[in-house]
Amino acid sequence: MIRINDIYMPLGYTDEMLAERSAKAIGVKRSDISELHLAKRSVDARKKNDIHFTVSVELKVRNEAAILKKYPPNKVCPANEQAYSVPHLSPRAHRPVVIGFGPAGMFAALCLAQSGLAPIVLERGSDVDTRTAAVDNFRKNGILSAHTNVQFGEGGAGTFSDGKLTTGIRDPRIRHIFRELVRFGAPEEILYSAKPHIGTDILRNVVKALRGEIKALGGDVIFDAKMTVILRKDDKVTGAVYEKDGRETELMTDNIILAIGHSARDTFGYLREQDIAMERKIFAMGVRIEHLQEDVNRSLYGNFAGLPALPPAEYKYAVHLPDGRSLYTFCMCPGGYIMAAASEPETVVTNGMSLHARDAVNANSALLVNVTPEDLNGDDPLAGAALQRSIEKAAFISGGSDYSAPVTLAGDLLGSRLSDHFGKVKPSYLPGVRFARIDELFPGFIAETLRDGLPLLARKADFFAEPEAVITAPETRSSSPVRIIRGPELCSLSLRGLYPCGEGAGHAGGIVSAAVDGIKCAEAVIGNG
Repeated sequence: MIRINDIYMPLGYTDEMLAERSAKAIGVKRSDISELHLAKRSVDARKKNDIHFTVSVELKVRNEAAILKKYPPNKVCPANEQAYSVPHLSPRAHRPVVIGFGPAGMFAALCLAQSGLAPIVLERGSDVDTRTAAVDNFRKNGILSAHTNVQFGEGGAGTFSDGKLTTGIRDPRIRHIFRELVRFGAPEEILYSAKPHIGTDILRNVVKALRGEIKALGGDVIFDAKMTVILRKDDKVTGAVYEKDGRETELMTDNIILAIGHSARDTFGYLREQDIAMERKIFAMGVRIEHLQEDVNRSLYGNFAGLPALPPAEYKYAVHLPDGRSLYTFCMCPGGYIMAAASEPETVVTNGMSLHARDAVNANSALLVNVTPEDLNGDDPLAGAALQRSIEKAAFISGGSDYSAPVTLAGDLLGSRLSDHFGKVKPSYLPGVRFARIDELFPGFIAETLRDGLPLLARKADFFAEPEAVITAPETRSSSPVRIIRGPELCSLSLRGLYPCGEGAGHAGGIVSAAVDGIKCAEAVIGNG
């Protein structure tokens, strides 16, 4: 097969039109093409009077060798997709243990199960159905479950987001991950979309199917099971203890993949007490901003806005201030909702979520400011987590101490005033909101960057100039504030057999990179036989 890159197609194109255009691109007859499928598709909206799709295709055609010689490789190239394979091993004396069942833990466990090592997964939260009920109860009634919520439970924090699969890393495992997700029920479009996403409604079923595969291959997934102790001897892992239903159980193992997620602050504290090497890392905090999705569509698509062929418009921006700080958008959710994402009592945390259709009225995105180790006092590696918690507690009080979130209007933030009613944009956060001075929740450099950065964002996209846009605080869990240090073999520098993994351990930043890191850690365990 060969691949043809960058074919321009009108918004309403058909499969036959694409085949004809592909044949023309390489100077052959349509009848010479025996097979064709999409490899990549993106919306090109750079020119508002000429919005179209840019498409790459893979196809079987006569005389492929001659065609490859005729065109430059950036235009036509071999369609070489290297298949990923897991070696099959015999069971060992002790089964590997995976702690955490977010993207990193799921794909680590899947890889181990497919290799024949029958992993045991410990997840402190509940299965996705129980978890969904707990999240709904929190949103409707303001009753927080501290052990299973938007942060903890099957699928990790990504389950209650947009299921975005965009990533800045390049790794041959990514294609394998996408194919596995499709096999477990994700839409096939993620294989060719330039900005793939699954949506929370579909992702819930995907993670259940993935869990079923692990169990069918001999693995176990134990929910509501919090790891409390890592057993060790002579700086080597010998086992783990977990608590479930008030009882402690001991597991013997030589290998633990620690995929705990970025919100397991109590586990971070335990690891620090056990002298597991860790360090501060750059993380980010800020707010979430909501606009009408139709305004975002109009701004980015112009007169093409509203055409059925176009997806809800999404964006990604960053602006740089004279003092060296930057303000950037993150986890933009077209047609979505702002979620109550607290995992500790008497705190308020926000996150963004979209269903697959992305058809809600509002668009929302995080507006984040980086926090560096130099911004924190002292030398405690968990100082960043302490700052996160202090902001979350202050937000709880500012919101009325009932898990309502503090909000302000964009115009009020810029004008240092406080409204008492909403305009064209209505907040989507539940269980409720309360007008407050959200700039008072943050360190001065974050508040100043938000205030100074918004007008700069408005130069890039006019909807950021909307004074009635709703700003909800705080967004504190975009990434982990700590990195658990590991060596070149992905093992902890402090404890052999312990593999810090994924976003929580500071080695990934999103669903895809966390899943890749999970597979890498599983490969390290497989090779450590």
